[in-house]
Amino acid sequence: GLPSRIREYIAKMMGKFYILLFSLFILSSAWAATENANEGGLVSCLHAGGLTNITTIASSDFDVLLNFSAQNLRFTEPQVPKPYVIIIPQSKSQLQQSVLCSIKHGWEIRVRSGGHSYEGLSYTSDVPFVLIDLLNLNKITVDVKSKTAWVQAGATLGEVYSVIATSSPNLAFPAGVCHTVGSGGHIAGGGLSFLSRKYGLAADNVLDAMLINASGNVMDKNSMGKDVFWALRGGGGGSWGLVFAWKIRLVSVPSIVTAFTVLKTGSDNVTDTVHRWQYVGPHMEDDLFMRVQFFGIQVNNTSDGKDIRASFHGIYLGRKKDLMTKISKIFPELGMTADDCEEMKWIETIANFDNTNVTQLTNRFYTNQVYFKIKSDFGKSPLPKSALRELWTIMKEEVSAYAIFSPLGGVIDRIPSSATPFPQRAGTLFDIQYKVTWLERSKDDYYIEWMRKLYKYMEPYVSHSPRAAYVNYLDLDLGSAFNGSATVEEARAWGDKYFHGNFDRLVKAKTQ
Repeated sequence: GLPSRIREYIAKMMGKFYILLFSLFILSSAWAATENANEGGLVSCLHAGGLTNITTIASSDFDVLLNFSAQNLRFTEPQVPKPYVIIIPQSKSQLQQSVLCSIKHGWEIRVRSGGHSYEGLSYTSDVPFVLIDLLNLNKITVDVKSKTAWVQAGATLGEVYSVIATSSPNLAFPAGVCHTVGSGGHIAGGGLSFLSRKYGLAADNVLDAMLINASGNVMDKNSMGKDVFWALRGGGGGSWGLVFAWKIRLVSVPSIVTAFTVLKTGSDNVTDTVHRWQYVGPHMEDDLFMRVQFFGIQVNNTSDGKDIRASFHGIYLGRKKDLMTKISKIFPELGMTADDCEEMKWIETIANFDNTNVTQLTNRFYTNQVYFKIKSDFGKSPLPKSALRELWTIMKEEVSAYAIFSPLGGVIDRIPSSATPFPQRAGTLFDIQYKVTWLERSKDDYYIEWMRKLYKYMEPYVSHSPRAAYVNYLDLDLGSAFNGSATVEEARAWGDKYFHGNFDRLVKAKTQ
């Protein structure tokens, strides 16, 4: 766990409130800072508005509070710009005051609720900025009768799931499996999950939102306008205002579901099974989700001491017996056995695939911080076996790397590509996430270049014109705007990759 002094400090900072880690949620809109931002004026303004839970860069505890939830250590390095002040509002009115004071005194704003921005954009900036932490804004209110909930943007997914499951074992929410991710940014970027083939993305299940604009006003979906409400649901965190809370639609799950994991090892075995999965996984019935993760492993029985392994895992919204019958018919090559499957509650599947237990899903302390680089792709057609074999060769070079193919299809395909900013609907078979991790800061350049090599290799086999990417797997290699200075056409270079034909409507929403 975290050192006791850090736990004590955070407890002191939050008083009686629960700790919530920060998320992908960022606020990088046109609220730009001036070069001569008023430092003293900001603090005075915050104090006058009743905000006392603030920590300036001069505080001895500043780095502890800034970095304890930063998931990617690349963005905790000394040369990375830091906020002037960390503001921790404890109510909606304090959040409004934080926004008003920051803008009045010329500071750009960053907002985080889980610290999972892959490029650190929820807690870094290239201009003077303040960081607003949503860690105290974590309230979740479930209405079982209407199958809805209001979720404050500081709540982590683990807490959301825990409150839902406590309210009813037959309700769930289709969002990611990592319990320390903040709901604010995850939903804003779309939110793919093990339930997406059955119920769509997290953003597809947003019914309303409470949004704070640059004037400090709170708006719902009617007062913000249909274009902004559309943009909030998959257009990426931070560009449309500051989400205080989401109203979400809850979905039905059986009391008992089945989780499964099937491992395959060896190039020929993995190649044959993954190749077949590409023709099966995206077309399974909606109740069945099976993704495949592959990675290099150290072994003693090969010439180079390395081999490839694949994990086929997921959930079935039904019983084990029925699952095995279905898999034996549609995917006999998998060789699933009863030992590969386990019946459990839906909430237990989250803990199972996040390598934890249900009691830990509300634990905000994530201590497995590493350096990493992530990229993404979308597959429109199956990779040939020859391409897969060469991919294994590259993957085996770095046993700290992995790739995940996650199937789309199901309900995702039946929602129009323009319904939300997330465009990857019918015609897309699966999304791909590539990740490599390391432990030494001096190795940043080496591993980032290795990831770029892997990404370049995959170019002929994935979507093109443009080569698509997922905004929740943010990748600044695709392009970025220094100090928010990009024109619309410059931003299109990466905007089209994330949003395809929806980019122009996002621009329209941004200019309202």
